Amino acid sequence: MKIALFVTCVNDTLYPQTGKAVVSILERLGHEVDFPLTQTCCGQMHLNSGYPHQALPLVEAFTTTFEGYDAIVVPSGSCAAMVRDWHSTVAHEAGREDLAQRAKSLAPRVHEFSELLVDVLGVTDVGAVFPHRVTYHPTCHGLRMLKLGDRPQQLLREVDGLELVDLPDATECCGFGGTFALKNADVSAAMCADKVAAVKQTRAEVLCAVDNSCLMHIGGTLSRQRSGVRVMHLAEILASTA
Repeated sequence: MKIALFVTCVNDTLYPQTGKAVVSILERLGHEVDFPLTQTCCGQMHLNSGYPHQALPLVEAFTTTFEGYDAIVVPSGSCAAMVRDWHSTVAHEAGREDLAQRAKSLAPRVHEFSELLVDVLGVTDVGAVFPHRVTYHPTCHGLRMLKLGDRPQQLLREVDGLELVDLPDATECCGFGGTFALKNADVSAAMCADKVAAVKQTRAEVLCAVDNSCLMHIGGTLSRQRSGVRVMHLAEILASTA
């Protein structure tokens, strides 16, 4: 199986350790992972901000870069949802039926990281060791668009030494929402305050999620409150062996 990593903008710019963790896990499982250097942005920010025409070249670039692979792994629920649910629509609405069909054909091969492990590779135990109390936040795109269900929790439960505790009101949004946090800062901050209060109730040492953008938002408030709770992407926990 030819697997490619789409690292995403946030991870490439701010959290490169997440991309490295994904590769280390897949290599531990015996797979070779390619990293196409022509990859750019998925166009989610442009589309969400009301600029679908600016997203179109990014849709074409993504499709051209990745359509030769059997599986594309994405350590971001929101970016995976953008590619699967919106790329063909962006192309169709721009009158690019050729590109829309190519994007539609590629979409089933695009997998959020936990989906790739559980559904495609049939793995829940990746040999991880992480002796800490952890709670999991299901991000909106993963929960509502990708419908990840309990795939991340299945993986966390198999980690040696990890104590997984339920997060109260887990399905509530953290308030990030990309540009929403900038355009509606007060509402976003209030939503994050509620999420942080729930996290603190768990007495967890670590908050885990599949989107670093949401973890950045929640983690900022946790840090400012000096809560002692750190945030980690699912892949980083699963890459831990000590």
